[in-house]
Amino acid sequence: MSVSQTKKYHCVVKRLPSSTRVFVLYLRYPSLYFNSEKVFRVKPVLDEHVTLIKDLAQSIEVDFWTPESAEQVTAGINVDIRVPAMYLDLVYTMLQQSEMEHEVLIEDVQGAVDGQADTRPSPRAHSYTKYNTWSVIESWINSIASSSANLVSTQSIGRTYEGRTMTLLKLGKKTSSQKPAIFLDCGIHAREWISPAFCQWFVNEALTTYGSDAQMTSLLDQMDVFVLPLFNVDGYHYTHTSNRMWRKTRSRNSGSSCVGTDPNRNFDAGWCTVGASRNPCSETYCGASPESEIEVKNVANFIRQNKSVIKAYLTIHSYSQLLLFPYSYTYNLSAHHNELMSIAEGASSALRSLYGTRYTSGPGAATIYLAAGGSDDWSYDLGVKYSFTFELRDTGRYGFLLPESQIKPTCEETMLAVKYIAAHVQKNLY
Repeated sequence: MSVSQTKKYHCVVKRLPSSTRVFVLYLRYPSLYFNSEKVFRVKPVLDEHVTLIKDLAQSIEVDFWTPESAEQVTAGINVDIRVPAMYLDLVYTMLQQSEMEHEVLIEDVQGAVDGQADTRPSPRAHSYTKYNTWSVIESWINSIASSSANLVSTQSIGRTYEGRTMTLLKLGKKTSSQKPAIFLDCGIHAREWISPAFCQWFVNEALTTYGSDAQMTSLLDQMDVFVLPLFNVDGYHYTHTSNRMWRKTRSRNSGSSCVGTDPNRNFDAGWCTVGASRNPCSETYCGASPESEIEVKNVANFIRQNKSVIKAYLTIHSYSQLLLFPYSYTYNLSAHHNELMSIAEGASSALRSLYGTRYTSGPGAATIYLAAGGSDDWSYDLGVKYSFTFELRDTGRYGFLLPESQIKPTCEETMLAVKYIAAHVQKNLY
C-alpha cells in the first residue's frame, strides 16, 4: 500500500531548571497519522458490487482489512476497508448509488490507534497486558531464558532482512533424549499486535503453571514447545515507529519502490497460484520466489531440519475469530480433514467456554477464501499433520486495533484452545 497520510513528528518538550529558561525539543520519529479516516464494512451481494469494489481499489488507495486484497472479494462476504479522509465523499457516493449495504465499523481510525493503550502510563518494562515494543520483547526473551533455565532454552534461527535476531524459545523439561514437539509462531503480519501478545502470554502461562497444572506439566514433561514470539520482527518494529498499519516484511523489491512481501504468501505451498499478487505494491505480494523472504526461509529451514520431531504447527493471526486448517490454496480437502475438523471444533468449544467468544472452524479456502503460500498449508504438506491457523479477536469492531484491555481475556480463552489441541497431539503422536 502506498500511503497518503502526512508525516508528522512526535515531540517532547522538557523544561530545564528555572534558572536556565531554556526549552529542549526532542524529535523522536516520524509517524503516520490516520486522522478522519474510517473503516467501512461493505456487503457485496451482486457481481456488480464485487466489480465496483475491485474498481475502487484500482482507482484510489484503500487498505483491505478483510479479505486481505481486492482479488479475494466475492459476493456474500463482508469486506472491511480503511478509507483515507480525502476519499470518504467518493466512497459514500459510490455506496449510496450502488445501494450496497454498508456500515462504519471505526468512525475515527486515529482515535482507535490512540485508544489501543489503556489509561495507565505505559511502562518501559515488559507487561503481559500491554503491546510491548520489539526491544522490550527482546529483553523479555533474555530474562525468561535466564530465570527459567530448567525449562527454557533459546536459539537463533537466523537474522531478519534488517539484521535483527530471530530468537526461538524451546519450552520443556530437559531430557537426554529428543522429545516430540509443537511449533508455535506469532506475528507473521506486523499490524496484528494481539498475536505476539499471545505468544508472550503462552510462555508465561506454561512456565508459571508447570508443576501445578497437571496438563501443562504433562505436556512439558513429555513434549517440547518451540515458540517464535515474533516472526516478522522488522515489520512489527515499523508498526511501532512509523506506520501502525504496516503488514508485510521490510525487504526491498527489485525494480519497485514498494517495500515488503507478505510472508504468509511466501511459503512453497501452491505458491502465488491463488489469493496472492505478483505486484510488489500489493499487501498480498507473494515475493520474487518461494522463501524469497529471509524470515520465511529461516522458519522453513528450522521446521525442515526438525520435521521428525515437530508434530503440530500453530500460527497466530488476527482478526475474525477463526480456527482454520489446510487447505487454503485449494478447495480440495486434506487427507486428515475429519480429524482436523473435530479438533478445531473441540478447541473452539473450549475457547468459548470462558467468555462465550464464538469461533468458526474449517479449512481455510472453504471457510474464508483461497490463499496460496501460507505457512500452515506448507507445514501440513511437509508432513506436520496437526497444522492450524488461529485468527484471534475480534470480528471487526476494533479489527487490528484491539484495545490492550482485551489482551488478557483474548489470551486466556486462546490458551484453552491451544491446550485442547496440544492434549490431542500428545495422545495421538505419529
